[in-house]
Amino acid sequence: MQVIKLQHIRKDYVLGRETIQALKDINLLINKNEYVALMGPSGSGKSTLMNILGCLDTPTAGEYFLNGTNVSRMTDDQLAHVRNREIGFVFQTFNLLPRLTALENVALPMVYAGVPKTARIRRAQDALAMVGLSDRMHHKPNELSGGQRQRVAIARALVNSPSIILADEPTGNLDTKTSHEIMQIFDTIHREGNTVILVTHEEDIARHARRMVRLRDGLIESDTIHEAIEPHYNTLP
Repeated sequence: MQVIKLQHIRKDYVLGRETIQALKDINLLINKNEYVALMGPSGSGKSTLMNILGCLDTPTAGEYFLNGTNVSRMTDDQLAHVRNREIGFVFQTFNLLPRLTALENVALPMVYAGVPKTARIRRAQDALAMVGLSDRMHHKPNELSGGQRQRVAIARALVNSPSIILADEPTGNLDTKTSHEIMQIFDTIHREGNTVILVTHEEDIARHARRMVRLRDGLIESDTIHEAIEPHYNTLP
């Protein structure tokens, strides 16, 4: 089942009198339950592509179908609705609200989705349990380690059962051991049937995915399938 279909996507940015082509002609299909790493050097277009996939930006030309719906010409309000319902974001900088507890941060997307309070609390508790943070749900971000904050962000991304999990450099601010633990969580998320798209410049992180899409100069340079790192689920904290 196809989740993402990009057809001849182009993205231009106008800087003064100059037009920069960030994406030139991107065609990409991603199926349900794929685990894809988007890679490329600085300036390759991977961040622009991530913004389009995440409905944070719209293409200059071409079409983007998410679960069969053409989202490439939607208004900002329509895109916001799609983002909240269809996409779970995990960012390098966590993006947690400092005054809210872990439980409240995870429940926040459900507030915008109109989920009743009792259901919000139950689902947020379940999501935090899934990432091993049942004992930290009433802590605020400044009372948590970097790895724990990223776990909260992952739980928040999962809580609305999105079509895709979109992770942008999710281990960029973490040490090696914590990065390994976070990637094991993504491995588990994928194993349980979720579609995961990982944006990274780190080869060892990308190797957790089974498919690598490499960008260069606004074009897809290669799209390859490989054997992913074998996850050790029994070592999850």
